[in-house]
Amino acid sequence: MTEMEEGTRAFSTFRVLNGDANIVERDQLFRNMAQLYSYVSDRCDDEQVAQYDEVLCQLAELVETEARAHVAKLLAPLERAPGNVVVKLANDSIEVARPLLEFSNVLSDDDLIDIISNQSEDHRTAIAGRPTVPERVGDAIVEFGETTSVVRLVRNPKAEFGREAISKLVERAAKDAEIAADLRGREDIDWKGLNGQINLVGDQVMETITSLDPHIDPVTASKVSAVVYNRMRNRAGFSGHDWKVAYNQVKALADRKQLNEKALIRFARFGYGHHTAAALTIMLHVGPEVFVKWLAMQDYVAITVALRALGVMPDLFEAMIASLPWRDMPSQADLQNVRRRFEALSKDEAVGIFELWRTHAFRRRMPHEEAAAGAA
Repeated sequence: MTEMEEGTRAFSTFRVLNGDANIVERDQLFRNMAQLYSYVSDRCDDEQVAQYDEVLCQLAELVETEARAHVAKLLAPLERAPGNVVVKLANDSIEVARPLLEFSNVLSDDDLIDIISNQSEDHRTAIAGRPTVPERVGDAIVEFGETTSVVRLVRNPKAEFGREAISKLVERAAKDAEIAADLRGREDIDWKGLNGQINLVGDQVMETITSLDPHIDPVTASKVSAVVYNRMRNRAGFSGHDWKVAYNQVKALADRKQLNEKALIRFARFGYGHHTAAALTIMLHVGPEVFVKWLAMQDYVAITVALRALGVMPDLFEAMIASLPWRDMPSQADLQNVRRRFEALSKDEAVGIFELWRTHAFRRRMPHEEAAAGAA
């Protein structure tokens, strides 16, 4: 390409971003940039992603629905997509948002919950059909959704529900035979294990459910207070798939300048161990392989020093240690020992140790190995 051609294209791009171009030029640039990003997304560094994000967000304001829908389809399957533009398009009209709501792993649970509570029933229905619907997201659909989204959610075998959401579903089943029929088919509800008493809906609920499944013991059913949620989440153990999803969601959160202490508190509160680990990896500026190695080796010392250097408060530190995806779940004694070690270490000492580790490639030798070498 000649210098004159390059100058002409740069001028055209400048005019588009300033709203001076016609709609065809805007749409074409928007589509081309998204297409290019889809080709190189796995090779972009954070600064490059931020640049794409900024321009795509600007262009999204200038183009028609058809172009935004096209770009949403391009971004939906990407593991690493610009956080701001993904959230922007996911909150767009359902014609634009649907592929992102149904498939994008970049949208976090908090993003989805915000959309569920503020957007249309069509948006909730799209989210209800995702390949996996975590408990908090499912609970939000039960809270805000109408029959269409709730029915799709209950029919989704990969949807998770908390105890309170199941109780609300049972109440809704009293008035909606379709929900009741689908609820009966859930294998993760232990009807034989129901106990207590649903005071508000009582006989009406059980009449609806029993008419659909006459094998439910009416004596046990009369004592219902909540549905037993028969699926315990395994919070211990590292999952490569969960790590990849969490890391890309946290990266998208960082794109939006929302990776902060509040995010850490939220991850720890809801037991999002992989998200906690991914967030710390990014905030500490260490390689993912380093943090994963610490988890695999149950290296409480390394993470204690790192978090003390980061300035985390003791209560948050303890919550994060308990929720991280260690190889083995820490015992109560482990948690107490780690907390004592954390409180005995000053932030200045931790910063010094952590920077020394960084300089020496994060401790080529572990403390117990050094002690063994010294003893020898």
